[in-house]
Amino acid sequence: MKRFLTLILMLTALAAFPAGAQSISSQKERKARLDREILMLEQQIRENSSKSSNALSRLSLLRQREDARRALIRESDAEIMVMNDSIRTLRKEMAAIQSRLDTMTCYYDRLVKNAYKNRDSRIWYMYILASENIGQAAKRFAYLKSLSSQMNAQAKKIKEARAELEVKLARFNKLKAEAEKLRTARQNELAKLQKEESQSKQLVAQLGREKSKYQKQLASKKKQVEALNKEIERLIAESMGDGSGKSGKPAKESKAIDYTLAKEFQANKGKLPWPAEGPVAEHFGRNPHPVYKKITMPFNNGINISVSRDTEAKAVFNGEVKRVIVMPGYSKCVLVQHGDYFTFYCKLSSVSVKAGDKLKTGQTVGIVDTIDGQTQLHFQLWKGTAPQNPELWLRPRD
Repeated sequence: MKRFLTLILMLTALAAFPAGAQSISSQKERKARLDREILMLEQQIRENSSKSSNALSRLSLLRQREDARRALIRESDAEIMVMNDSIRTLRKEMAAIQSRLDTMTCYYDRLVKNAYKNRDSRIWYMYILASENIGQAAKRFAYLKSLSSQMNAQAKKIKEARAELEVKLARFNKLKAEAEKLRTARQNELAKLQKEESQSKQLVAQLGREKSKYQKQLASKKKQVEALNKEIERLIAESMGDGSGKSGKPAKESKAIDYTLAKEFQANKGKLPWPAEGPVAEHFGRNPHPVYKKITMPFNNGINISVSRDTEAKAVFNGEVKRVIVMPGYSKCVLVQHGDYFTFYCKLSSVSVKAGDKLKTGQTVGIVDTIDGQTQLHFQLWKGTAPQNPELWLRPRD
């Protein structure tokens, strides 16, 4: 029973190690992604400062950078916790090895003392020859032989235990150094975050003094959003056969919907690839105004993804390009049909597809444009004429 419990404990420890290693690895991957996002946002902030007079755009970028910085600090905290757990485990393992080493050394010392007492080979021979019979002589010979064998075996075990302890100690010291380095980096990130939050507060104060100016900008944006939403609804209705197409053909002559493709699209909910790599700057639905709490922002039928300059927007699934249009405030836009599902890629400076093209998952649709100092892909996903939250369809980023 004791051996069985020991085996269970060993298997549990072995199973836990890869999980811990995997946790640290995934945390490092998330941190690397957040670092890339922060660098990209900082570049946009610099460009926004020199090329744009829109303080709201700048504030949006500052807030995104702060969110990414906070996420980076949380990942550092989680990594430090994992490291501290590993350090505590290693400390316990080293203590157990040291205890075992002490016990083995004590036993070895007793063996050495016994061997020292019988160090003269003549005493060994006399001890055997003094036996009362052959059986006793054989037992005494076996004892003396066993004593020598035990000494050699014990010396080997001690050597192995010391080598194991040295390996654990090296790992322990390395982890301590990494944890200390990580804590220093975290403190630096906190200092940067405090500075960035101060910049945001100054900008909020500036916006508060110029409310009327930004209310006019917001009114203009609302008109652009409404125009875009109406056009998308019209194009989707046309593609679904709910109205007359550009050619004037009646609905009954519209191309049949590929429901097999639609079923495949539906089956990939939560697993679709992202159309571009970057943080979500604006989520689906009603988003609060960054400064004026009583002002209602336009409903967002999609998401805005902040990306680096010249980033390619890519198709999230197989489909057919239905239309390529140009909309005020959104530059070039591409509508792709996937059965009775549709994806919409907006704010493109150039497109590499045309209506009627068959697309494969991951194929480039166009290059994301920089508008008013911000490089963002506006992405929408519809089921029929109902807008969906794209983040529920795209694969989790972490």
